[in-house]
Parts: sequence; C-alpha cells; structure tokens
Amino acid sequence: MSDEISDSLIPYDEIVQEALRAVVGRVLGSVERDGGTLPGNHHFYITFKTGAPGVNIPATLTERFPDEMTIVLQNKFWDLEVSDRAFSVGLSFNQVPSKLVIPFSAITAFVDPAVDFGLQFQAAVEDPVPAEHDDAENDAPDGAERRSVEDVAKSEDGSNVVTVDFGRKK
Repeated sequence: MSDEISDSLIPYDEIVQEALRAVVGRVLGSVERDGGTLPGNHHFYITFKTGAPGVNIPATLTERFPDEMTIVLQNKFWDLEVSDRAFSVGLSFNQVPSKLVIPFSAITAFVDPAVDFGLQFQAAVEDPVPAEHDDAENDAPDGAERRSVEDVAKSEDGSNVVTVDFGRKK
C-alpha cells in the first residue's frame, strides 16, 4: 500500500457522518416506539448547533445559546417524534415547557453515559449564500475606451491560457 494520501472523489467522510447520524435516529426511534421511556439507566446528552438550518427552538434558548446547546433526555421529556431527517421533543427550561425540533444534520455529539457510548460529528453546514456586493466598476478613467473581446489575444500554442493586452504604455 502506498504511503501517499490521495484525494478521494468519493465523499467517505460525509457518508460515514450520515450513517452515524442514522444511529442516533434509530436509537431515538426505538425510544419513541417504546412510548418515550428510556430503558434501564440510559439517558442521552445531545449537542447541536442552534443556528443550523431546520433547528426550531424558542428564541430565549437561541439568545442563551447562540452557537451550540446540549439537551438531556432522561426523566422529564415528552412528545418525542422521530422522522428520517429530524426529531422533535418537549423539554422544560426554567419550568417553561418548550418544543424543540432538531435535524440530525445539526447534531455535533450524542452520548449515552450509562453505557459509555458516544459519537461526535462535524456539523453539516450548507454552502453559505454569497454576500451581495456592488456592481464592479471599470478601472479605466472616465471617457477611456473599453476593450472588447476582439482585444483579447489567444495563446498561439493552443493552450487554454489567454493573454490580455490592454495597450499599456511601456
């Protein structure tokens, strides 16, 4: 086997992350099917990005936890619902009942301390939307003539290199 690390055209990291997130979904789905009761001493710490797409939590929690938050599913939670992409659960914060919707893609950690089991994930982040900007302006002084496509000279050797001559004085 070669010592060189090559760039893979197959996104193995993403595939593994998705599969491990499915483990979380399967575990939560099992709890949901069992009536929302955790077996034995099992309890879960679930850490997630509060600003991730699809996360729906009360504004007071977003203010307190602008980046990341950890919830505990142990004794007092209700209405656990699990889908292919997310789960929702009722929890109480400062004795105020709240419903949280958390996509699996927002989860950064899942731990069950009762059995010393844990998973860590890279937060799945969508491509950022490019910031709007002003239209580009021509660097030529006002009144200077603009160059056209005909002013662009192609390389004589047939390569993809294009030489642009803007008629600079030398």
